[in-house]
Amino acid sequence: MTDRGLQEAIRAAGGVTELARRIGITQPSVSNWSRVPAERVLTVEALTGVARAILRPDLYNENNKMTGVEEVDLARAQEYALLAALLTRAPDAAFLRRLATLRGDPTPLGVAHVGLADAAARADANKVEREFFNLFIGIGRGELMPYGSYYIAGFLNERPLARLREDLAALGIERAEGKYESEDHAAILCEIMSGMAG
Repeated sequence: MTDRGLQEAIRAAGGVTELARRIGITQPSVSNWSRVPAERVLTVEALTGVARAILRPDLYNENNKMTGVEEVDLARAQEYALLAALLTRAPDAAFLRRLATLRGDPTPLGVAHVGLADAAARADANKVEREFFNLFIGIGRGELMPYGSYYIAGFLNERPLARLREDLAALGIERAEGKYESEDHAAILCEIMSGMAG
């Protein structure tokens, strides 16, 4: 029997295949879930709009607070989850609508949230998709390379990536099934940090 929170996420995304596509993993990976994995809760929440307390009531209370986690750590995890979602793929129209509801405060991060919300409210999903393609994928290569080893060594899959893999292994962090990007991809690092911060 599928978990209620997982059912809600699948419904909100428009099906298992669409949920998997938005997360950036294979459809069989999501099909094998009995519930949303703890390390995916914030990403699934950001992509579907389903509250984490519904996705994993065993981990979060009705106020979306994680039991035993400091508020600043939870906020940090949310920021990393948002960055991971934005760096994984171009936001679709539904995600842009959710981004448009972001609120801020006078802090630099709060001001950035307000700017992101304003940009999302004015954005056209098709133009955003084209811009994402040009920036991160491109024909041959995008304008931006979201891989740390490229900026450190000038090449992909060099010694900085090997060192990162060693460090992650020492922390007990393994590559998730269905992830094809290397661990030094900015979105993957944000996902890792989201899980560690939360």
